[in-house]
Amino acid sequence: MQTQIINGRKIRDGILAEVKEEVSKLPFVPVFCDILIEGDPVSLQYVEMKARTAESVGIKFRNATFPSSITTEELVFQIENLNRVPHMCGIIVQLPLPSHIDKQTVIDAIDHHLDVDCLGTVSSDKFYVNANDIGFPTALACMKILDSIAIDTTDKNIVVLGRGTLVGKPVAHLLETRGLKVDVVHSKTENTEELMKNADIIISGIGSGKFITGEKVKEGVVIIDAGTSEDNGSVVGDVDTVSITGKASYLSPTPGGVGPVTVAILLSNVLKVAKKMK
Repeated sequence: MQTQIINGRKIRDGILAEVKEEVSKLPFVPVFCDILIEGDPVSLQYVEMKARTAESVGIKFRNATFPSSITTEELVFQIENLNRVPHMCGIIVQLPLPSHIDKQTVIDAIDHHLDVDCLGTVSSDKFYVNANDIGFPTALACMKILDSIAIDTTDKNIVVLGRGTLVGKPVAHLLETRGLKVDVVHSKTENTEELMKNADIIISGIGSGKFITGEKVKEGVVIIDAGTSEDNGSVVGDVDTVSITGKASYLSPTPGGVGPVTVAILLSNVLKVAKKMK
């Protein structure tokens, strides 16, 4: 079987083209801010990439970089100021944060109307009762990739690996909202191997490098890999691409799959906020 590799960058480019066109119609320039605490070069790379992408579609990027010595209270104060910046249409916090900072307190300081990562308590609660038109970007990216494949998902065995905040939990919710049957596999699941072997579709976000091998899945499986981990200085996904190639019918790999689409969805969330401000 020939495995079709899903090109996340192509899907990203399609979304960004639409965002750019819609942004150009706005009567103002929307502002987007990714808060960065100094000290992590990988986080800095991610922020710089999001800044470039935002600017490329006509969204102004607001730089907000703070020293690693900043306290939770000081950071909350800074976020409250950012909430009031004219035409601010999205604020996110680059994770992970230093251990001395209370992550949820900081995220909850973001005005929930500007919470384009959907990680704040208000936004998250609204998402899980389908009352929020802004969702978790990585989970929405997984769904966008799934929708890009010409397959009928009805009555398919769908397995979500992991139940984390960013991928597993929201992806399972989005699938169930469509009326699809989903098995969520986590560390305490006893029949993991059986569920994986019977899965028609696997969406993985466990961050366990090359966990999914060809021998663990059935012929023709569709795999969307949203996991990231480090292997000898390189970013790898949850899928062992070598052994999966030729076994899966479709594969969205890491890198180049979910990641690029996630950034595009994030900026489409910024656009949604901007449209409400008109």
